[in-house]
Amino acid sequence: MAADDASAGGGDCKREKRTVSASAMHACLGALRLICVACAIDWLSGTGSTPASLVVLMAAVLAAGWFVGAVRPPPPTPCGTPGGPPVTAPRARMRDGRYLAYAESGVSRDKARFKVVYSHGFSGGRMDSPRASQELLEELGVYMVAFDRAGYGESDPDPRRSLRSAAQDIEDLADALALGDRFHLICSSLGTHAGWAAIRYIPHRLAGVALMAPVINYRWRCLPRGLARRLYRRQPAGDQWSLRVAYYAPWLLHWWMSQPWLPTSTVIDGSGTFPNALDEKNRVMALSNGMFHQRARQATQQGVQESFYRDMAVMFGRWPEFEPTDLEEPPCPVHVFQGDEDGVVPVELQRHICSRLGWVNYHELPGVGHFQSAVPGLGDRIVTTVLQAPASA
Repeated sequence: MAADDASAGGGDCKREKRTVSASAMHACLGALRLICVACAIDWLSGTGSTPASLVVLMAAVLAAGWFVGAVRPPPPTPCGTPGGPPVTAPRARMRDGRYLAYAESGVSRDKARFKVVYSHGFSGGRMDSPRASQELLEELGVYMVAFDRAGYGESDPDPRRSLRSAAQDIEDLADALALGDRFHLICSSLGTHAGWAAIRYIPHRLAGVALMAPVINYRWRCLPRGLARRLYRRQPAGDQWSLRVAYYAPWLLHWWMSQPWLPTSTVIDGSGTFPNALDEKNRVMALSNGMFHQRARQATQQGVQESFYRDMAVMFGRWPEFEPTDLEEPPCPVHVFQGDEDGVVPVELQRHICSRLGWVNYHELPGVGHFQSAVPGLGDRIVTTVLQAPASA
């Protein structure tokens, strides 16, 4: 598909969604007018009262019209458009005409021995990384590029965002930056859905993959039902309900999460505590110094629907095309790093998934929580491990 055609398709998708919502509202108003006319005729005919059934129907139509308008998320405010945030970062053009913002680190591209793409986690952005030391990156000759995933930071929203589009964005970014036929990929937390998708859709482009604390969808078919259900119910009620809505009614997420009287995600508001001491220390510090809310504002500056809630819908919604355990072995090493004190991803479920995938190199980290980039020295270990050449048979 040509870039211009794909871009036009994205516009058609937006117009179609607006048209459907507008049509629903017009239909409600039209039905309401008909009911009002019927009531007026009935009154003028001298019967003296409006049938109760018409009153009930009128109330139902009014409620439906209100609900359609209430649950519709506000339109995004893309960077660089009138009323939107400014573009301050370099950006690369995707095949559908969207742009992704990125940030580079390590050595220069033309001097690099290794080229690495980094996919950030929930509420993150292009300034995130595994936090490998500059000394290590220079010693190994590593060029690293991190990017705002679609809808985050200064990257254009993608109304058709999916697992496949996440992999295509990585491939397009690598091509736009001329990273070569193959490159390494490191993904963190919720951003690891892009890593699984890359293994499925672009395995021929990967020289090695590292997944840091890969987030799990509790409704994957491959998980033991009893264990998954028990661990799911250990979560705070707000997190359980947020995942339910993301799975069964993702179109309702924006409305649900904005209602103060409903149970909503503790991850988004930062109220959930962590069992790991370092994770909890950093959570409290980020809330007290304002960094937590500052990062959230930067991540969602084009709209929370296009960043956080689309992320949740893709990761915790339905995976109709594949699940991680459906994947075939790719032509490159894949490493999974999982802390045994992770308060976001149950280590028991991670063990199960990796045991089903015999080709995954599973690294369980004693005493480590979810936010692995905050652990001193761990970034160096992860980068060194993923760049190692596979052992010859």
